[in-house]
Amino acid sequence: MAASGSGDDPIIIKKYANRRLYDTESSSYITLERLAELVRQKREFKVVDAKSGDDITRSVLAQIIMDEESRGATMLPVNFLRQLIGLYGGQMQGLVPQYLEASLETLQRNQVQLRDALAGAFTANPFADLARRNMEMFQAAAGAPKPAAADPAPAPAAGRDDEVTRLREELAALQAKVDKLVR
Repeated sequence: MAASGSGDDPIIIKKYANRRLYDTESSSYITLERLAELVRQKREFKVVDAKSGDDITRSVLAQIIMDEESRGATMLPVNFLRQLIGLYGGQMQGLVPQYLEASLETLQRNQVQLRDALAGAFTANPFADLARRNMEMFQAAAGAPKPAAADPAPAPAAGRDDEVTRLREELAALQAKVDKLVR
């Protein structure tokens, strides 16, 4: 997380025995939702036990994640959680935190590129072209006159079957491209 807006020192949040959180910067009690907002704003903070002074930031952040997950904003698949639990106490336990941090940093850096790639996939609007072709086929089948830009000669029945087959193949190819971009 980036440093807080008022210098390099993190905001100190005190957690009291009654589970209330006190923001020492704003001199007010706050909620876990507010802490989640601070994380999203990349504000640096440290949560300490008000009585002992122990740093409990990790457990409070884990609580925020569990609250988000229980509200239905699931991001952690069950299989991932099982695998993560399985790594505790194993030989890889020391490497996992650095690996996960590096992976998430890479994901965040690539997030803009991913958004641009997905947006670029649809700016050419292959679906609009497909819809236009489908409308032309429908008009030809219904005997309606075609738009002026279209070929005035009606397609023979065999030609329509070929066109339907070609459109299905194009649709399958487009679906494969979209699936590849989403993965």
